[in-house]
Amino acid sequence: MVAVACGIDWAQDHHDVAVVDETGVVVASVRINDDAAGLSQVLALLAEHDPTGGKLPVAIETSQGLLVAGLRAAGRQVFAINPLAVSRYRDRYRASRGKSDAFDAMVLANILRTDATAHRPLPADSELLQSLRVLTRAQQDAAWDQVTLTNRIRTLLRMFFPAALAAFERGGRHRLDSPAARVILAAAPTPAAAAALAPTELATLLRCAGRQRGIAAEADTLHGILRGEQMRQPAAVEQAMGLHLQGLVRQLDAVCQTLQQLEQRIDEVFTAHPDAKIVTSIPGLGVQLGARLLAEIGDDRGRFADARALRAFAGAAPVTRSSGKSSFVHARRAKNDRIAATGYVWALAAVRHDSHWNTRYRSRRAAGDRHVAALRRLFHLMLGKLHHCLRHNTLYDSRKAFAEPATSTA
Repeated sequence: MVAVACGIDWAQDHHDVAVVDETGVVVASVRINDDAAGLSQVLALLAEHDPTGGKLPVAIETSQGLLVAGLRAAGRQVFAINPLAVSRYRDRYRASRGKSDAFDAMVLANILRTDATAHRPLPADSELLQSLRVLTRAQQDAAWDQVTLTNRIRTLLRMFFPAALAAFERGGRHRLDSPAARVILAAAPTPAAAAALAPTELATLLRCAGRQRGIAAEADTLHGILRGEQMRQPAAVEQAMGLHLQGLVRQLDAVCQTLQQLEQRIDEVFTAHPDAKIVTSIPGLGVQLGARLLAEIGDDRGRFADARALRAFAGAAPVTRSSGKSSFVHARRAKNDRIAATGYVWALAAVRHDSHWNTRYRSRRAAGDRHVAALRRLFHLMLGKLHHCLRHNTLYDSRKAFAEPATSTA
């Protein structure tokens, strides 16, 4: 029989490969190592049993890794199947719920044999877009790590050094993760060490942190706060907590430096992409937010058939569950979490900087929507505008985006 699909069960150090024919029978099966020799082996196996001249589809449970990159570089169409879906398909073949790596490879191949139209291949994004995706995901992860470390430092300071919080988070204009806070806490991680700093020493530390104006006044303010009366832990406990604080500050400093480098590189890569002008023409989207959205959406125009598919991918389209007389509409949980996290910031920025979107937001609030619900509705609409601009390769025009629909006349 003619081979119709290939399945690869992915593992850390080896992979099981199965090729099935039109009836689902395995015509070739092999285990390969996770190296260049294993990639050559699976490519040779595919070439041997491929009657379509390079169009035999491949199913695998991951969209990342060197094996996937090698298959795509060789021109193979790769389908990334959700492991949860694979477990459901597995029950069609074994009621006992038994499994093995070779069996899972066969199941993956049969998924494409029977239901290829229900799954989507990996998008054919450009190399520039793929590099942008790596950078934006690293930047987003680093931003989340920055928040986590800052919260850990804040919690630790409340336990033994509340004066530092009063000094570096006063008035809403200062941040605990600012360069000045990191430099001073690294040099004086305990209340005793901070109280011993003279104004001239604090001024020197502020200059090291990059401050250029109002150094003397800021140093005097910090000196007064850090020397103020406060509750203290026992000396030995205070020293131990200071050592813990220094470790957290070093981690935070490394994350902040990484963020700066990533943002600079994202700016360079994003502006070099041909879709950058289209994305940034939409209100609320600057370089960083626009780069995140473009990286997750991709530049393969055939990836999303319409705006509805993009909204479902981003989690902006609700899900309706109906059965009999009951019907329930709720938020979509299966979504791209990175776009969903970016969508809230994007909608909020658009409301603040564009009168049309601000008017739409006010109308939703007046209709009874809460703040988050109104922003989610705006995100839903804005994705449609973005999809239209990208599909037609045109810049955003508020006059067309908010044009009144034509009405028929008698």
